[in-house]
Amino acid sequence: MDLGIRGRTAMVAAGSKGLGRAIAAALVREGARVSICARSSGPLEETEKALRDAGGEVLAMTVDVSRPADLERWHTATLERWGHPALVVTNTGGPPPGLFETLTEDNWRAGIDSTLMNVVRTSQLVLPAMRAAKYGRIVHLTSFVAKQPMSLLTISSTLRAGLSALTKTMATQVAGDGITVNAILPGHFLTDRQVQVNELRAKQHGITRAAWEDKLMAEIPARRFGRPEELGDAVAFLLSERAAYVNGISLQVDGGLSGGTF
Repeated sequence: MDLGIRGRTAMVAAGSKGLGRAIAAALVREGARVSICARSSGPLEETEKALRDAGGEVLAMTVDVSRPADLERWHTATLERWGHPALVVTNTGGPPPGLFETLTEDNWRAGIDSTLMNVVRTSQLVLPAMRAAKYGRIVHLTSFVAKQPMSLLTISSTLRAGLSALTKTMATQVAGDGITVNAILPGHFLTDRQVQVNELRAKQHGITRAAWEDKLMAEIPARRFGRPEELGDAVAFLLSERAAYVNGISLQVDGGLSGGTF
C-alpha cells in the first residue's frame, strides 16, 4: 500500500536510537525526507549514515528538545533545507524514574520540560504552516503508562496521561484545516530506556534483569517484547495520506498489555 508520503518533509525528534530511529527508518522506506535530532552526536551520526545508506534524504542535528532555542534551530534548518515539515513526530527519552516521595521538584521540572513542553513547543513551531497548507500530520510518541500507570514511573505516568488529553484537544482544534494529531502508546520494546527500567525493577525485586524480563513477557498477551520496526510502521501509517480520517486517538502498540476496555 502506498502511504502517499513520498517527497514529504518529516521531523522526528530523538531519532538516533530505539523507537525514534525505527520511525525514521520507516519514513525513509516510504520515500519521505527525514530530519532527525538527538542530544548525543555519536549515535546521531551513525543513524544518519545508516539512513543515507538505505537511500534516504536525511538531515541530522544535535538538539536538546527541552531547550526552546534548540527546537527553533532544528525547525529552521529543516525548513531551509526542504521547506515546511508536513509530518512531525514528537519524542523524547522518559523523565527520571522514581517513587513519588523520592522525586524532587527539580526532577518534576526537568520532566515537564523534556516530556511535555517539548511537545507543546514543537507543535507551536509547525502548526502555522500546516494550517496555511491545509495539511499536516503530527504524532506524539508517549507510553502505555498514559493508560496504565506504573509506580516507578511517577512523572512519566502523570505527564503521558496529560499528553493523551493534549492530543485530543489539539486534534479537535486543527482538524478543520486538514491536520491530524494522534498519539502512539508503546508497550515494552527493548530500547535503552526499557533496559534501564528493567534493571531498576530487577534490583528492587532482588533478581536478575533476565528473570525480570521473563516475568514481564509472561504478563504480555503476545508473550514477547515488541520489535521497533512494528512501532515504526504504525507511526508511518498515522502520518500517511491513508490515515486522513484517524484523528485524536491514543493508539496502544503493546501486544495487548494495557488493561481496560478501551
